[in-house]
Amino acid sequence: MSLKKVCLVIGAGDATGGAVAKRFAREGYTVCATRRSLEKLQPLLDDISGSGGEVHGFGSDARQEDEVVALVEHIESTIGPIDVMVFNIGANSPNSILTETARRYTKMWEMACLSGFLVGREVAKRMVQRPNDPNATGQSQKGTIIFTGATASLRGSAHFAGFSGAKMALRALAQSMARELGPMGVHVAHTIIDGAIDTEFIRTLFPERYALKDQDGILNPAHIADAYWMLHQQPRDAWTHELDLRPYMEKF
Repeated sequence: MSLKKVCLVIGAGDATGGAVAKRFAREGYTVCATRRSLEKLQPLLDDISGSGGEVHGFGSDARQEDEVVALVEHIESTIGPIDVMVFNIGANSPNSILTETARRYTKMWEMACLSGFLVGREVAKRMVQRPNDPNATGQSQKGTIIFTGATASLRGSAHFAGFSGAKMALRALAQSMARELGPMGVHVAHTIIDGAIDTEFIRTLFPERYALKDQDGILNPAHIADAYWMLHQQPRDAWTHELDLRPYMEKF
């Protein structure tokens, strides 16, 4: 088993999740990255390993309880203790409430909230069992759990009933976990990414917004990852629970 601490990124996509994985790998963490498709993970795995980092990829559906339980058990027993878990699954699929279906609505909740509960629960079980490290400084003693939120975590816009409902539920989950696990030495944080991110999704579907990139009008995933690293490094006498990030020109 590796003696390095592990950063588990659930939803290590091409933007925020991948950037977080690369940021923690650069700091010497063993990265465990997941997506539903292992094939889609390969470019990220090649990037990290090519830069000298240690990375393991998993094709896993975080909505499935048995898969989540097996994944966390495998990592903890064969790779190393999960010191950081970043939950970054998106479920943004706008649609009118007049044509929304129960199937789509349920799927968004499963992706953005249920899966966060399943992974958060399994990782927290391991973290709280660890002995306190009296020499630990500058970071949480038993681990950090970060949930990625969005503008929809705070308000439900037209055509976003399913997404906002799921993201608001995830925010409530994060608050509940923080209040229970904080006194046990586990830092639970929730980030609100309030703005468009530099992704293929934004470039293709919202070209006018993407054109603001040269003016720093959309979020750079690497800068989001820097904020996540900062959260993990915070001393426990000044933990941040909720951190919102937005471009300077974004309205709020």
